[in-house]
Amino acid sequence: MFDTLQGRLAATFKNLRGKAKLSDADIDATAREIRIALLEADVNLSVVKEFIAAVKERATGSEVSEALNPSQQIIKIVNEELIRILGGDTRTIRFAKKPPTVIMLAGLQGAGKTTLAGKLAHWLKSEGHSPLLVAADLQRPNAVTQLQVVAQRAGVHGFAPEPGNGVGDPIQVARASMGEAERRLYDVVIVDTAGRLGVDETLMKQAADIKAAVNPDEVLFVVDAMIGQDAVNTAQAFATGVGFDGVVLTKLDGDARGGAALSIARVIGKPIMFASSGEGLKDFDVFHPERMASRILGMGDMLTLIEQAEKTFDEEQSRRAAAKISSKGGTEFGLGDFLEQMKAVRRMGPLSKIFGMLPGMGDLKDQIANIDEKEVDRIEAIILSMTPAERDDPRILNGSRRARIAKGSGRSVSDVNQLVDRFFEARKMMSQLANGQMPAGMPGMPGMPGMGGGVSKRAKAQARKQAKNKRGVSGNPAKRNAPVQDPEPTPVDPAAAFGGHGFDPNQFKGAGGGGDFELPPELQKMFKNQK
Repeated sequence: MFDTLQGRLAATFKNLRGKAKLSDADIDATAREIRIALLEADVNLSVVKEFIAAVKERATGSEVSEALNPSQQIIKIVNEELIRILGGDTRTIRFAKKPPTVIMLAGLQGAGKTTLAGKLAHWLKSEGHSPLLVAADLQRPNAVTQLQVVAQRAGVHGFAPEPGNGVGDPIQVARASMGEAERRLYDVVIVDTAGRLGVDETLMKQAADIKAAVNPDEVLFVVDAMIGQDAVNTAQAFATGVGFDGVVLTKLDGDARGGAALSIARVIGKPIMFASSGEGLKDFDVFHPERMASRILGMGDMLTLIEQAEKTFDEEQSRRAAAKISSKGGTEFGLGDFLEQMKAVRRMGPLSKIFGMLPGMGDLKDQIANIDEKEVDRIEAIILSMTPAERDDPRILNGSRRARIAKGSGRSVSDVNQLVDRFFEARKMMSQLANGQMPAGMPGMPGMPGMGGGVSKRAKAQARKQAKNKRGVSGNPAKRNAPVQDPEPTPVDPAAAFGGHGFDPNQFKGAGGGGDFELPPELQKMFKNQK
């Protein structure tokens, strides 16, 4: 959603790099480019004016003029001002001192309230709560059925005493759910209310009556982030007619310009509490303004990535894998261990989303978008076609075993060879890193062509043979017996394994505009050797 804004800001900051001092003209030009970028992203005009005024005021002061690196100081100022307009501090649910905590969802039809109710219930359950979903949307066709299905998928209970489809009293349903929660000891009640295609008196009155009946601890306004400035207008109407405590943004994975996310908190004065970015129950996050600002500036979101890894990876299993890698040259770490780690990575979400959270990946968004998720399925199929003994010790894989594995996985023998060869190289590299050594080369991940700079023994031998055939036989004994040089490593393309192309290592420098993102010296040396 923020790709266009991210690209414009990155280009703006790139023009500042290398300048030891910024003139007033530089600051004015930068402010003008940022203003255009925000307006193109459909950010509210009053928010843009306030944002630019704050940036210019701080940029023309001693904060920048006395900085060792003025361009990075400008980026720091923009980052802090973005955090401020996004709401500042992270705000989560205020739970009632005496359960149940009542959460009411309000918004227009099509904003995704019912799906969001399931995601919120799933998240609350993962946090140790016992939520109850209440079907108080009795107007939209099959809304009650949808909520029951969503509740089942989330593994929580639903309360739907009325069939809906225009039948029943939503206010009475909401009121009855309070008694149900007390009887069955649910500590959170989530009330899904009806919406309309537009703001009208009927919608506002029903929402206000439900609010009066259940006296919610939190009223969350659910808004589709793809509807642009109309989201701000709708939020203002709900704030006046019903009142709410926080905002939930849905469809953040869409291709709209994202101005609503940057405007609504500042214009309405209510915090954005949650963000939804997909159809899955896990595509739901607490909204952290500082992390969103970091993503917009192309600096990644390592904290969210770490949190997801902590939830996904089994600590004991990871400890055992690390012990295998660091002992006996890593030979105890087999393809079965690698498969378990790969499955854990997949549970974190799509690879494109994971790579997108890494710092400096702003300029690689096209390659990341073209990642082929099925490549991981192909690797998994090859490993699962092996016997347990073959997974534990791939060194026993001879020609006949590899042919059997290729047939069982529906892949070619060369695919199996590539996976095994690269696994050995990657295992050697990881073992050296685990023991405090810097590998001489950085081979790729197993079975993922283009992910590393190392050349396998099989490829080297084949290249020697081809070079010898091309060279012919020399009449000079010295030349005839001269060794053939190893082939030069092929350029790295981290997206090639997943269907992307055209990677340039130089893109890493200053990628995303979030300061000068530099690779470690060892990796820089590796990339230079590959040109």
